[in-house]
Amino acid sequence: MRFSYAESMCDPAQYLPLAMALDQAGWDGFIVPDSIAYPEVSDSKYPYTPDGNREFLDGKPFIEPFSLIPAMGAVTERLRFTTFVVKLPIRQPVLVAKQAASVAVLTGNRFGFGVGLSPWPEDFEITGTGWKTRGKRMDEMIEIIRGLTAPGDPAPITPGESEPPSHTVGRYFSYAGEHYRVPSIKLSPTPSEPIPILIGGHADPALRRAARLGDGWMHAGGDAEDLARCQRRLAELRADSPRANEPFEVHVISLDAYTVDGIRRLEDQGVTDVIVGFRNSYEADTQPLQQKLDALRGYADNVIHKLA
Repeated sequence: MRFSYAESMCDPAQYLPLAMALDQAGWDGFIVPDSIAYPEVSDSKYPYTPDGNREFLDGKPFIEPFSLIPAMGAVTERLRFTTFVVKLPIRQPVLVAKQAASVAVLTGNRFGFGVGLSPWPEDFEITGTGWKTRGKRMDEMIEIIRGLTAPGDPAPITPGESEPPSHTVGRYFSYAGEHYRVPSIKLSPTPSEPIPILIGGHADPALRRAARLGDGWMHAGGDAEDLARCQRRLAELRADSPRANEPFEVHVISLDAYTVDGIRRLEDQGVTDVIVGFRNSYEADTQPLQQKLDALRGYADNVIHKLA
């Protein structure tokens, strides 16, 4: 089991101290959210609150994940950073591939790329991207990003250096789909290991996408019954997938993650990663940094190290 810390919409100055403390305390990962902008006028509903209200997001600070992760990577040695989740189809695939490859190289392969569909039509409007084609475009984007960021040829050794570089030189890749066409190009540098692409979402299309195209699935929270339903459906879909025998990550938000016995239950259910936070993100952040540091260190002592 791997343990990832969830913190968002907090004072941006807290991120680097939190990352360093997590690295030292023995945590495995840090979850990084994605949000572009907040509309002044909207009738869209948020899928993860009972009444669909999203006013809790108004004015909250979101640092762009491809900027934040390298900063945290520079002050840590082992912590993995996973986006939860980047709203993929509001972006351009080649530029995203370049960003993802750069982050993976800068962090020494400590990057998990969690992606999903934005629930906000406004995100598509302000970025000039199509709402109705979002699902099909996301499928094509995943293939393009995987192709362009794949490990390539070894980079040449710098004169005077004995160790080979940690990155590779990408190989030429082209793509011709319904929505995107990419001529034969290569990116450099590319990471020395494939970037895990993790699919977020509970709806059946998201689960199908995770089984067909993903290296894992990210659970957005909910009760144990819904988690079990999603896992059963994923198992059915993966059994019929060409990727059935490949490694598959399952990242879960669950109350079971807060006890040793609960972690063991999740392991028995096939969960590979738990996402753990210590405050309600739907409310204003009133916790000082020291309180957060105490909580993450206490969890490491009471749960993580007791399972080691």
